[in-house]
Amino acid sequence: MKAFVVKKIADREFEADIQEVEIPKCADDEIVIKVSYSSLNYKDALSSVGNPGVTKNFPHITGIDVAGVVYESTSKIFKAGERVLVTGYDMGMNTNGGHAEFVKVPALWVARIPDSITDKEIMTFGTAGLTAALSINELIENGVKPEDGEILVTGATGGVGSIAVSILSKIGFSVVAISGKEEKIDYLKNIGAKEVILRNIFNEESKKTMMNERYAGVIDTVGGEILANALKYIKYDGVATCCGLSSSHELNTNVFPFILRGIRLIGIDSVECKLEKKQAAWEKIASRWKITTLDNITNEISLDEIKNAYKLLLAGRAVGRYVVKI
Repeated sequence: MKAFVVKKIADREFEADIQEVEIPKCADDEIVIKVSYSSLNYKDALSSVGNPGVTKNFPHITGIDVAGVVYESTSKIFKAGERVLVTGYDMGMNTNGGHAEFVKVPALWVARIPDSITDKEIMTFGTAGLTAALSINELIENGVKPEDGEILVTGATGGVGSIAVSILSKIGFSVVAISGKEEKIDYLKNIGAKEVILRNIFNEESKKTMMNERYAGVIDTVGGEILANALKYIKYDGVATCCGLSSSHELNTNVFPFILRGIRLIGIDSVECKLEKKQAAWEKIASRWKITTLDNITNEISLDEIKNAYKLLLAGRAVGRYVVKI
């Protein structure tokens, strides 16, 4: 089969390209998926250059998302021909991922694809969409309602941010987006943002210890200074979620928003969260949270185009979602 393989050729030196490799075989309680679509994520790009925080085992096939049909199964849960997907766990990190014609995974990682969504659509969401849905779910379950006020989304042109903007707008929230890409203001408004604030302006205007209350909730995808500043604007009893660190893994903030306004900061992990929670999120994504702006945020590519797309992701120049047709 064809696969996108990363090889270690010397200490801290790696090369990646399309290769022919053996189709994997099932061991106990595993399934082999015949892949129809995968997607690209920042974590995939890091794996492609040998980032040791993501991947330590080489040669390695990238791809933390996959959708397709069960080709072979030794599990009592799944049978051949069923439409399934996998996101997260160790797939695409230290076990081979979905950028191949076939992928083998433990049955416990696998979710069923709802009938109301296609393989391509669900991979357009992928890990990014799942993360966005889990973030929005936390806002709602903690009492944030559209009538409570605006929701701020940081890193809004990225995969998680773009999907969060689109879903929030669809379900009735007023969305303010933060981005460092001035040329993408129209893009963000087309997918549902009411207002776009440029990142440098937002940070420059947020120097005080506390700012006037504005946002009922925040979905942060970047961490660092932007998250620290966003916390200062949250209304009393508001909620922020945090899922990323592309700006920084450091969070230099103060306790005033927490003790004077009673705000909450909730971490989001879509990798190891329970399969039941993932399946529930996919059901929402495939039904009342299914967005009509998918084409606006989707770049469909082939296995052969992955390498160039990784360069854009690593350079911070990617917009929206890359979907890989296998």
